[in-house]
Amino acid sequence: MKGFDEKFVDFPDYIIGITKEIWEDRGIATLHHYYSPDIVVRSPASVVIGNQNVIGATMATLAEFPDRELLGEDVIWSGTPEDGMLSSHRIISTATHAGDGVYGKATGKKLQYRILADCHAIDNQINDEWLIRDQGAIVRQMGWDPKEYAAQLIENEGGPENCVKPLTPRTDKPGPYSGKGNDNEWGQRYADILTRIMGADMGVIERDYDRAVQTEYPGGVTGHGWGSADTFWMGLRAAFPNAEFKIEHVIGRDDPMMCPRAAVRWSLWGKHDGWGAFGVPTGAEVYVLGISHAEFGAVVGGAPKLRREFTLFDETSVWKQIVLQTG
Repeated sequence: MKGFDEKFVDFPDYIIGITKEIWEDRGIATLHHYYSPDIVVRSPASVVIGNQNVIGATMATLAEFPDRELLGEDVIWSGTPEDGMLSSHRIISTATHAGDGVYGKATGKKLQYRILADCHAIDNQINDEWLIRDQGAIVRQMGWDPKEYAAQLIENEGGPENCVKPLTPRTDKPGPYSGKGNDNEWGQRYADILTRIMGADMGVIERDYDRAVQTEYPGGVTGHGWGSADTFWMGLRAAFPNAEFKIEHVIGRDDPMMCPRAAVRWSLWGKHDGWGAFGVPTGAEVYVLGISHAEFGAVVGGAPKLRREFTLFDETSVWKQIVLQTG
């Protein structure tokens, strides 16, 4: 790969390799090398500008979870080394809550949760990132309800006026990456499926999902079958029925030894004015950043279907926005 360290055989190797090097091998100082000084890192909880802030956050996380592992499940990517590449990296993380930190006093509890991260890299350096941790899974394993955790976080951060504000189009900061992915058929197919679902065409689930689809959704929830997908997507859209749904980025890939797959980053921006996954409608204005991965295959010859789906958004950041506006 032109411009990248020769020890990496390809872009997935780079993404998975530096993740292990930084977190598990304690190469935190390599962030000076692998991350640009003015990197923009967006998570649903906040927008962080600058590598020095990323280093501080990394050290704080490792102080709280010193045995944290990040197991790379997949890297779905687009672009070229010359122009820059965008990776959508799916991770399972395991960790023990062994130190005091943002999640409170050390509990000794062992956690497992997913992360989806979109990173733009060029010349061996990441300079733009969108990061979603399954905060719903984390706090539930710690014994919290996501809404209660969000309310407590606001208090811990100094109250509504002083707390860290979640990501919205108003708080977002532009970064160097302005690409939209690629035009591979599998990415386009998955983006169309999600657009149809958000347009209330729930019948697309039985048409385009395999009857035995495996689903992985926020809160660490694993499901199987059409009902699982229908319940999740219906509950999300029902909570924000008039919110604007936007496809932000689309990648599709056909790789040797891998099934056809897709990565889509999307958003919802509007009022919590419906009964759904977030309870009683509050009218709060909410921004939901989501990333979804899909794997396709044909159990029945000539009829490829969506067989595995992974979607994340941060439930606690949604609740934080609701609580900040409603008390």
